[in-house]
Amino acid sequence: MTRAALLGVLLLSSIAVAQVAPRIKLTPVVERSARLERPVYLTNDGTDRLFIVEQPGRVRLLLDGQVQKQPYLDIARKVESNGECGLLSVAFHPSFFNNGRLFVNYTTREPTLKTVISEFTAEPGATRVDPSTERVILTIDQPYANHNGGHILFGPDGMLYIGMGDGGSAGDPQNHGQDMMSLLGKILRIDVNSKKSYAVPDDNPFVSTKGYRPEIYASGMRNPWRMCFDALTDTMYAGDVGQNAYEEIDVVVSGGNYGWKFFEGTHDFARGRGEPECIPPIKEYPRGDGVSVTGGYVYRGSKYPSWQGWYFYADYASGRIWGLKYENGSLTADAELMRMRGQPSSFGLDKNGEIYVCEHNGAIYRIDQSEE
Repeated sequence: MTRAALLGVLLLSSIAVAQVAPRIKLTPVVERSARLERPVYLTNDGTDRLFIVEQPGRVRLLLDGQVQKQPYLDIARKVESNGECGLLSVAFHPSFFNNGRLFVNYTTREPTLKTVISEFTAEPGATRVDPSTERVILTIDQPYANHNGGHILFGPDGMLYIGMGDGGSAGDPQNHGQDMMSLLGKILRIDVNSKKSYAVPDDNPFVSTKGYRPEIYASGMRNPWRMCFDALTDTMYAGDVGQNAYEEIDVVVSGGNYGWKFFEGTHDFARGRGEPECIPPIKEYPRGDGVSVTGGYVYRGSKYPSWQGWYFYADYASGRIWGLKYENGSLTADAELMRMRGQPSSFGLDKNGEIYVCEHNGAIYRIDQSEE
């Protein structure tokens, strides 16, 4: 779809047929008294177990409603966790219960600042991962300490997707978002089932294009903070943090260029000659509503049938939680659902598709239906 057509979608959304927005409440799952340290992600391993990523470098296991005292994984000694750095996500291999493989994304200063994608192995069902099983898959140098991206997840195709920010500072001074020989400012797609550290999938969009790193799946990202695949449609969503004025939600497609730093949202930022056709967001909001988007998930759980297809997202600074529906290439609904106290650092899913919120000061909530 062209940029002009998608801009039209944004305008038409204001007159779309009204849909009843979810009425939500936050049910505490882990209280702040549990003393989680800066939780930034939550996921599951295909069972009732939940795993909470702590930014300083630990993964904590939530079992039967209790955070286990001993970390599931502890690599804090090697993680640089100041500011936006840290252990930022964990992803269990789709065949985890056969191969025991799990992957993490973290920043380190061994010896200089870089993003590390590593694999660990564990006995499925175990309550602890041996840190000595680490096998480094990929490292990416970071010129500055912010805009690390940090999310890794397996797609429905079994490939590992990696969200990378533009390397930091402000205004992308090294033009990583549009430098196709840089892995920064991109969403990457790799095959970790190779006998090598990783392989590049044959169907990556630029695998045979001169002047492009073949790992690139999509480009023009500033700082993609949380991505997901719709479990029903396989549509990929990403929240991309803005510069000065706008935050955005993107629908990511193979080979797509999402505009940074030519555009911030749908607005000119640093236009240049010979720029490629860029895909605008399906949703943007101004800094008056918040200053750092937290991407979320499309609801495909079974508890609340009327929520089917709603994508939940939030703003880290304002605490606002919104929902939108994107159907057949159009934004058909968009609503503010609530404003929470605290800073929503991430959303997460349990095995049943129910959605959780990590609050950066230490609490975990489940999103439930409000009767009010």
